[in-house]
Amino acid sequence: MATIRSVSYTNPLELPTSNCGFSSKPQIFPQNPSFLPFPKSSPVPFRSARSHRFKSLGISCNQSVKGGSSALGVREEAQRPWKTSDARLVLEDGSIWRAKSFGVSGTQVGEVVFNTSLTGYQEILTDPSYAGQFVLMTNPHIGNTGVNSDDEESSRCFLAGLIIRNLSICTSNWRCSETLGDYLAKRNIMGIYDVDTRAITRRLRQDGSLIGVLSTEESKTDEDLLEMARRWKIVGVDLISGVSCDAPYEWTDKTDPEWEFQKNQIFGENLHVVAYDFGIKHNILRRLASYGCKITVVPSNWPASETLKMKPDGVLFSNGPGDPSAVPYAVETVKAIIGNVPVFGICMGHQLIGQALGGKTFKMKFGHHGGNHPVCDLRSGRVDISAQNHNYAVDPESLPAGVEVTHINLNDNSCAGLAFPTFNLMSLQYHPESSPGPHDSDPAFGEFLQLMKAVKANKS
Repeated sequence: MATIRSVSYTNPLELPTSNCGFSSKPQIFPQNPSFLPFPKSSPVPFRSARSHRFKSLGISCNQSVKGGSSALGVREEAQRPWKTSDARLVLEDGSIWRAKSFGVSGTQVGEVVFNTSLTGYQEILTDPSYAGQFVLMTNPHIGNTGVNSDDEESSRCFLAGLIIRNLSICTSNWRCSETLGDYLAKRNIMGIYDVDTRAITRRLRQDGSLIGVLSTEESKTDEDLLEMARRWKIVGVDLISGVSCDAPYEWTDKTDPEWEFQKNQIFGENLHVVAYDFGIKHNILRRLASYGCKITVVPSNWPASETLKMKPDGVLFSNGPGDPSAVPYAVETVKAIIGNVPVFGICMGHQLIGQALGGKTFKMKFGHHGGNHPVCDLRSGRVDISAQNHNYAVDPESLPAGVEVTHINLNDNSCAGLAFPTFNLMSLQYHPESSPGPHDSDPAFGEFLQLMKAVKANKS
């Protein structure tokens, strides 16, 4: 039989009691040597409960089994108490990144972008602007606050997958209703962790956004996945139609009083705003409603003539995913509306306005994704820290005379805002509603209200 020779000790293989997914009972050191995770001849170091000096645990086996072979000869392989790498991220540049999977299994292709936000991963997951993309979080620790029903920015997750460094094994937040892994699994979203996100981010900054393939399928070779990545394209693809609503609807929900941060805001006195849904986030609608606006949301392909029949006080062109040049029908809609009523464009809406005015858009090297981008209002010199999420930008040199660049991104001096007083038009390349992100730019909604009020007063 197996004998254990050792001094008295505290069991080195007992797991600590925890509320983080471990059993409430400590795991007992195995009595059968065939399950020991180390060879007979290897001493196992551990710390004595009474001192910091290392001591050894010796194991020997004296009992034979039938057939004359020793117990160690037929020993079963020990089960590792941790998850092993079972997923791959293959990028179009040929690099292969081993990782561990969570969420659902399978194979998925998408464009890899990195997001520098420290918090708000649930809002990022449900932002329709990430359709067709793998989001890599540069913050290394994700999942510690779980998820909840209040932080959704759309009806479902539209991104292709989530890439993180460390997946929290427990949650600690009073609003948490389920873990991040369970949340992704229910929504058919792939995720990977234990991958070097810093190295991937450096590669994206150096080479630009890359197409990648996530896979947990062992039947697919690295060459198969690389071919998938190199064949798949996102430029020139209409992603808006896949995230927009199907029919018009009214929106009435405001920002919850518990979270309201503008105590002395301007109210819209029931100004009617028609919001084009190119992938609109719920918090844009909440902020407009909190400012007192009556809101009608319409699909991305809603005719401009039908919008003008509603006689709105203003029209909002929302954020959305992908390439603005891939949706010429949306550009034509914007062209037909600007000049008739005040308009406000956000993100994709800003880019569509730029094209409708005769300007050009271009694909950025790796885009802007995160909640810490400094933006300067050139009219006042005010600097806001903004939330951004876009891979395309308006070329200010291509805009006609009379169009004013009102904001620039201080990281790269790219165009971050436009105004055209002749057409009562304003637009921002970033997200004034945040979610997630700072609230610095929320007054932009008040500026839109003032614009609508001024035009309405001139008509009366």
